[in-house]
Amino acid sequence: MYPQIQIGQVILGTYGLTMGLAFVCAWMLLEANLKRYNLSGRLAVPIVFLVAVAGIIGSKLFHVLEFPTTALAHPVSRLFSSNGYAWFGGFLAAIIVLWLLSRYYNIPTMLLMDVMSPSAALGYAIGRLGCLLAGDGDYGVATSLPWRMSFPKGLVPTAQYVHPTPIYECLAGLLFSYYLWRIAERGLPHGSILARYLLLTGTARFLVEFIRLNPRTILGLSNAQVASLLCVVVGLILFGYNSPALGRRTAVLTKGPTEEVP
Repeated sequence: MYPQIQIGQVILGTYGLTMGLAFVCAWMLLEANLKRYNLSGRLAVPIVFLVAVAGIIGSKLFHVLEFPTTALAHPVSRLFSSNGYAWFGGFLAAIIVLWLLSRYYNIPTMLLMDVMSPSAALGYAIGRLGCLLAGDGDYGVATSLPWRMSFPKGLVPTAQYVHPTPIYECLAGLLFSYYLWRIAERGLPHGSILARYLLLTGTARFLVEFIRLNPRTILGLSNAQVASLLCVVVGLILFGYNSPALGRRTAVLTKGPTEEVP
């Protein structure tokens, strides 16, 4: 793969470039979604920026804390390495930031998270291509399938032919983003889109971990699988809470002018 590209004397990391593209695409989709919900599209820039920063910091810290012995032995190199990010840490940090932003902008928390869900799925999908280009160890176990790949020049090199799991997750994320965008047109209760996002993303990550190289820690599961199960459980709880029988308020999409939020 290509962990770096050189343009003249400038060397650029492909992972960073792809993450930048992911944030731009998430911002564009979020801006459109805010307007669909009759909210100001201008909120997209601060929301995506703050969520992106929090997500990067959270994912790095969570990955470092997963292996405390190694972190204590090499704290600087672990914190500032170009690889080693944990999806669940970034997800938790993003949830906290979105909660704070919902309070600041006086938007219902579940509504804001619903609006953000398609962008989160899209950003994750594009970000996974960065993992593929960098060959940072997110690939899977050895396989003989026709679409197998090897990463001899990756950040975590392997000459074996393995499952290109970042591609699997990218395709799943693109499908999830499209589905979440379309399902919002039904005017579902607040939290319903988030519930679907948690269920879909949690299930996909849980399944792909069976062919990933991550170590097993709890009951034969990886840390990412445990986190994915938690996402699924929370998604199911939200589904129950937003049951039509409970008469929860719906998130109605409108075609009128957008409401300006301070």
